[in-house]
Amino acid sequence: MKFQIKCDINRACKVILEEHLEKLGIPYIISNLGEVQFNGPLTDDQYNLFEQSLNRYGIEIIDNPKNAIVQRIKEVIIEMVYKKEKLPDSKISAYLAEKMNLSYGYLSKIFSEVTYTTIENFMIIQRIERAKQLIIEDKLTCTEVAWKMNYSSVAHLSYQFKKTTGLTPTVFQRIIERRNNQNSTP
Repeated sequence: MKFQIKCDINRACKVILEEHLEKLGIPYIISNLGEVQFNGPLTDDQYNLFEQSLNRYGIEIIDNPKNAIVQRIKEVIIEMVYKKEKLPDSKISAYLAEKMNLSYGYLSKIFSEVTYTTIENFMIIQRIERAKQLIIEDKLTCTEVAWKMNYSSVAHLSYQFKKTTGLTPTVFQRIIERRNNQNSTP
């Protein structure tokens, strides 16, 4: 028997953090997505135990301020793309600057410096990944996906989709339909 699993990675991460912090007996507050604030200083042993317990899940502590900013940018974009019913009409630059309370120029510079790509490229990749998810899981049409992902037109969605994946959304839909039909026949 085969099942498809849908995972809210942010919620899973939060639960993992809570469980491990409780086990270690360290008083804490999860203040933001990806931010843990301790009520006091950690001993070296506590820090090492906490770090080791998280590494098992692919979770790492970010101790470089620039990496922390980049991680926060990624989280804000992912939250915007995956958690909203429809992407906001505002430009990503204004949205990020407002959410992070920093200038977009500064955010863009740090993001490019650390990741060797742009915020815009990261945003496009996330939008296309979300579009694929909407096609596969929600079985939305290209028009519905374009609206939900705030593309100016289906043609714009199709252009970015093909540029990113090598396939048009329509071809992608057909491949998924064929795969589903093959899996459903005995």
